[in-house]
Amino acid sequence: MAYFCLFGDEFDPNHVTSILKIEPTNTAYKGDIINEKLRVKETSWTLGTEYEESLDVNHQLRKVVDTLRNKVKEINSIRIEHQLSTKFFIVIRIEEGETPALYFDSDFIEFVNMIHAEIDVDFYANPYNEELE
Repeated sequence: MAYFCLFGDEFDPNHVTSILKIEPTNTAYKGDIINEKLRVKETSWTLGTEYEESLDVNHQLRKVVDTLRNKVKEINSIRIEHQLSTKFFIVIRIEEGETPALYFDSDFIEFVNMIHAEIDVDFYANPYNEELE
């Protein structure tokens, strides 16, 4: 799974949607209840993929970047106006010991730089059984 997020203290995610003219996959407001003990720490506007079977994370990143590619000016304007952070999150579930390729092509790196984003990668290795000889 890969997703892009604009996040910060307080802003209206609907404003981001109206400026970018892109429907987010998720929004959250600072203070929203996650569960009995946790609340959302920051307001966010998120665009991303669901979990997809893949051995190359660039397939998921391209889907997100292709949607945002022509919105650099708007993203930067929103980011500056509302003092927001921008970040790409990559979440990898390793199943049965099969690890995906994790590299960033120059096109992705250039886009990340243009919108002043960071990259966060999380790995979750699910247990697998090896046949013993």
